[in-house]
Amino acid sequence: MDDQTGNESSPYADTIYQQPWWLDAVAPGRWGEATVVRDGQTIARMPYFIKRKLGLTALTMPPLTQTLGPWIQRSDGKYANRLAVEQGLMEELISQLPTFDLFVQNFSTETTDWLPFYWAGFQQTTLYTYRLEDLTNVDAIWDGMLHSVRQNIRKAEKLVTVRTDLGIEPLLELIAQVFVRQDMKSPYSPDLVRRLIAACALNNCGQTFFAEDTRGRIHAALYIVWDDKTAYCVLSGADTTLRNSHAGSLLSWTAIQFAAKVTKAFDFTGSMIKSLEKHKRSYGGKQVGYFSVRKMKSRMAVLSAARDAWNVIRQK
Repeated sequence: MDDQTGNESSPYADTIYQQPWWLDAVAPGRWGEATVVRDGQTIARMPYFIKRKLGLTALTMPPLTQTLGPWIQRSDGKYANRLAVEQGLMEELISQLPTFDLFVQNFSTETTDWLPFYWAGFQQTTLYTYRLEDLTNVDAIWDGMLHSVRQNIRKAEKLVTVRTDLGIEPLLELIAQVFVRQDMKSPYSPDLVRRLIAACALNNCGQTFFAEDTRGRIHAALYIVWDDKTAYCVLSGADTTLRNSHAGSLLSWTAIQFAAKVTKAFDFTGSMIKSLEKHKRSYGGKQVGYFSVRKMKSRMAVLSAARDAWNVIRQK
C-alpha cells in the first residue's frame, strides 16, 4: 500500500476514475492504493479513498467518482489459467488493504469477477447504469431514442443555443439550484468542482455544455469527462424555473455527439433511483450491471445497529 500523487495518466487503469490525477483532484491527500509489482512492472492495483470519523476508518468512494475497484493486467493462455492468475492478484490486493471498519466500493464494469472478495467475507450488490456502447453511428443512436426524447430535443433547439464558453461559475450556480429544490445541501463544494475541472482541462478530457436563450438566461448545464474507452456524465444542473424548455435533453444529445468524436462509448452514470432511471433509459442505452462491494467489521456493525435502533425509537 502506498499513497500516490501525480498529474500523469497511468496505463494501469480501466477508467478515468482510477487515474492518480483524478484522485488527486477529488480526494487530495486522502487516497492510497494497493499494488502488485512483478519484475518492476505493475500488474495489479486498487485505489481507495480513506475517510475517518469518530475513530472509525472507511475505505469508500470519493465524490464525483462512479467506480473504482481493482485493475488487473489481463493474462494470456487458457481461460481457466487466466482466471486463476487474476483471482490470485485480487487476493494479493485485498491482503494489502489498510485496516478498516467499513469498505464500500463500486467496481468498474470491466470487473466481472468478484469471487476473491466473496471468499474474503465481502458482500456484493449489483448496480446498473445505461451505456451507449458504440458511438460510430450517431444517426442510429438518434433513432434508438424514445420518440418523446426526440420531441423534447427539437423543442429545446427552438428555444436555446448550446454554448461551451461560459466558464465554471454558471455551472456551479445551476448545480446548487438542483439541491436547493430538494431542500438539500450540495455534496460538491465549489472548490472540489473547480479542482476537478481544472485537472480534466490539463488532461484534455472534460467539456461543459450550456443551454442559453436569447435573453441570456442559462437553462441548463452538463459536464462530461472521457478516457479512451468511454465518456461519462459527471455533473449537471438546471434553472428550476425553466425546466419546461427541455434544455437538459438537448445538452445530453449534444454531449453524445461530441463524445462520438473523442471516444467509443457514452455512460449516463446510473441511476438506481426509479424516476432518474426512466430518464436515462430513454436515450436508448444498454442496461449494464456493475458490482458494489462492501464489508463491515464488527465494531461498525454494532454502531450501525445502534443507529438504526435509535432512528426507530425516534419515529415512535
